Formats: sequence, structure tokens, C-alpha cells
Amino acid sequence: MSSTSAIALAAIALSTAVSGSAQREGLNRIRIDDLRADLTFLASDALEGRRSLERGSEVAIQFLVAEFAKAGIKPAYGDFYLQPVPLIEYRMDQGLTSLAIARGVTRQTLKYNADFFGGSPFELSVDASVVFAGYGITAPEFGYDDYAAVDARGKIVLLFEHEPQENDPHSIFNGIGNTRHANSLVKILNAQKHGAVGVLLVSEPNRRHSSNQERTARIPGGEQRARRLPPQALADGEISIPSFSISDALAVDLLAATGKKPSELQSAIDVSLKPASQPLPDTSASMRTALEERRRGTSYNVVGLVEGIDPVLKNETIVFSAHYDHDGAWDGNIRHGADDNGSGTVGVLELARAFAASPVKPKRSLLFAIFAAEERGLLGSYYYVAHPLRPLETTRAVINFDMIGRNETPSKQTEGLIQIAPDTSNELNLIGTINSPAYRTVVEGANEHVGLHLNYKWDDDAALNIFQRSDQFPFSLREIPAIWWFTGFHPDYHQTSDTVEKINFAKMEKILRLAYLTGWDFASAASTPGFVARPATGGSR
Repeated sequence: MSSTSAIALAAIALSTAVSGSAQREGLNRIRIDDLRADLTFLASDALEGRRSLERGSEVAIQFLVAEFAKAGIKPAYGDFYLQPVPLIEYRMDQGLTSLAIARGVTRQTLKYNADFFGGSPFELSVDASVVFAGYGITAPEFGYDDYAAVDARGKIVLLFEHEPQENDPHSIFNGIGNTRHANSLVKILNAQKHGAVGVLLVSEPNRRHSSNQERTARIPGGEQRARRLPPQALADGEISIPSFSISDALAVDLLAATGKKPSELQSAIDVSLKPASQPLPDTSASMRTALEERRRGTSYNVVGLVEGIDPVLKNETIVFSAHYDHDGAWDGNIRHGADDNGSGTVGVLELARAFAASPVKPKRSLLFAIFAAEERGLLGSYYYVAHPLRPLETTRAVINFDMIGRNETPSKQTEGLIQIAPDTSNELNLIGTINSPAYRTVVEGANEHVGLHLNYKWDDDAALNIFQRSDQFPFSLREIPAIWWFTGFHPDYHQTSDTVEKINFAKMEKILRLAYLTGWDFASAASTPGFVARPATGGSR
């Protein structure tokens, strides 16, 4: 079926659905007054920026529980709305955390925050020979494996960040965009799977974008944020080996053992799509992570359920998600997080009320998940997919809201990297439909009744790693159609000025109406969107 025909059929189906009194009642339950009242509270000074494991975050949790209960939403964690997320908060001991390189009898000790940075929530020490493993990717769907001809067992692996052929619009790796394999966590887990005992990551030398560290520096206060907010990690996370990011200069020094420059190795891979993995002759490394502080804590995912009415299909699940945490306060300044992500949080809450208010429920069940600790590394959503409350194999789609309350405007973070329209007051970005064209078709059909301008430009981004940066990503790693609904960056991103009076509530209401119709279709249609592991390439598709 052509995409045009599919959209037309979806529009007809939705037109019929919208004419029903049950659907109208749910849509009419989405109210700007609710959104404004809820967000005014969540972004108030009293919640102190909702930093994970801090008092304001705990208040937000209890508020959401009370509102779910008031709306008549069923608890999803047994008799409770709260799924515990065990966390570790830590600070690296920069004096004792170390990296040393040995070549024969020569040993070089490197400097933390100059030659290398990063760490681990656990104290670890490894000493092993070093192998270069290209981009560190194993991607059978693309016929590509950096580990095919190199033995990483018991070794420390040196890896390029991102993906091959990132400057080629026709690359199998999503053209100039990203796939799941560009993610650093995925690379570390893949190295661990191949028996590596440590990972050294370096920005690819021929990049046309900022490194991850340079990207952070583009955000006003970003470097201060990284210093002031102690990292957090899942207490039972999958990673058990140390990893450091290293400087470009150190990578040049290490890879000299191959007889080639890093840029030459990258070019060879990008031209041929054949790995250049190899041991680094007579080269070993010692990695040690040491902690200055470490404490355990528990945050919570707030999760409620509206059960479907079909005796069989009610066992399948459609997820509406967001995260409630933000950056907290320091130096007497509160990061209010009205858009990031108070907007998404109140959006999920309002949709829960809308579906609960409908006298007729859809066939499949709806899970409303408001995740913990997204700002600390998507921790709540990673925990959920590792400990799902509904089977992942019958989770059919995810609608994830993160920053749905503003108009996208130029900022230092995006300058020169992405094209932003002069007027985005009616625009919504959808991120990740490269992996589910059928999902996109359903949204576009529903949008015939709403009239937003849908933009897919972020699927063609590699510079800002957008695809990896919100709570839909852990679901996509499990090959679940999961899309980030996003109204874009603005100069108030992660600033004290992200406040409630700047929210475009009329636009939020339209987005939630579109999500209601889309979610109803996912939950009631005969078939649901599939996941496409190898996306089409060549622009915005």
C-alpha cells in the first residue's frame, strides 16, 4: 500500500472514531486550565527544580500519585503507582582515578580532565593490552561488525564515537543521521559482550560536528552543570567494566602504533565499510576508577494503567511517557524545568485523565509512565525496560513527551547545526520514525483532525545526538516503535529562565489532542506499527 493510501485510510478511520461520543468526551477532557495549573505547581520555586533524589523530586512524585488516584487510574506496580528505581550517586576522586599507557618499558601517566575524563559508579582497576575496534559496532542488520576480525577478550578496546559514513546522505547507517549503534552506552555494552575489560572512547577524527564534550560546552552553564551535579547510575546497571573518554591528542599517540593516523583509519572504514580493527602492538593500558563519594538512594517511576476492553488485546500495551525530574538548584538559583520536562509530565497526566474519563476504553491497555532520573542518563526508562511492568514483547508503541511546551528558536546549542523555521508556533518534531514508518503514517492521519505542522528534521541529525537523548531510546533498543514528541530547543534550555509563563499552552493542547487520537488508533486498530531495524536513507524520507 502506498503511504498516501495508508494516510487516507487512517484519516477515514479516525474521522469515524472522532465522531463517537466516547472519543469526543476524552478529547474534551484535555483542558488548558489543567495544564496551566499543574505546570505552575511543578515548575514553582517550592519544587526546587525537581532534581533526582532531592526533596523537590519527592514532592513531584507524590503529586503525580495523588493525581493518578484522583483520576481513577489503576496502579501498575501491583497495588502501587511507584516502581522503585535504585540509584547510586557518586563523585569521582580525580586524584586517584587514573589512566596510564605502557609501551615496552616506557610508561606514561595521563591527567584527569585533560587527557581523559569520565568514570564509573564502582571502584575498578584493570591492566590489559589495547586493541583498536573501530566504531565498536556490531550491526547484523547492516552486515557490519567491528569485532569480526579482532579478539577483544581480556583487552581494553579503543573506539571511535558515532558511526561510519556520517557525512554521506546515502550511508546505510541512516544517512547523515544516527542509528541506535551510535550510542556510547551501546558501544560499551557491546565491548563487554565481546569480552573487553575496559573501553577508551574518542571522538571520530574527521567529524564535522562538536564532540560530546564540545556539545555540552555550547549550552550556557553546561560545563558548570557537569561539575556541580554529581553523576547518578542504576544500582543494578548492566555495565561492569570501566570506560574513559580520551582526548584527540591521546588517540593520535595511541594509534600511532598502527602506523596510521586516526583520520586515515576512519577514512579507510568510511570508504569501504570494512572494519580496520587491530591490536595495538606492544601497547597496554592501566585504568583505575576511584570514588570520593558514593551513596545509594531510591527514586521512583510513577506508573498507572487504563486497561483495554478486548479480552485478548488488553494484554498488549501502548505507553505514554515523560520524565518529571530536572536539574534542581545550586548557588541559590532554581532550574525550574517548566518545558524540560514539566510540559511532558503534565501532558501524560492530562492524557491519563482523558482516557480515564472516556466511558468507552480502547481494546489494548494504556500505560502512563512518568520516569525518574532522565536528566542523569535516562535511568528511570532504562530501569523500566530492564524490569518491565508489562511484557515488552507485547508493548506495541511508545509516545514519549519531552519538551512539548515551547516554540523552537535558535540557541547556542543548535547554532550552525540544524535549520529552524522562522515560525515554529504550530510545529511539532517527531524523532525516531525512521525506525517505524507505519507509526508516522498513523500520526499523520490523526493530524488531519488537528492541523499541526509535523517536522522530521531531527532524524537527520548526528551532531547533537538527539535520537539518544530521551526516554523513548531504551525502548527502541528493544525494537519497540518509540517516538520522541518534541517542540524543540530554545535559549532557556537548562537555564533558570525555563519558566511557566513562557509555555505555549494552546500548542500543548493541540499536541495532546493529536497524541490522544494517535494513542486511540494504536490501542484499537487491528494492527500496530512495526519496528524497522534498517531504516531507509536519503533525507527526511
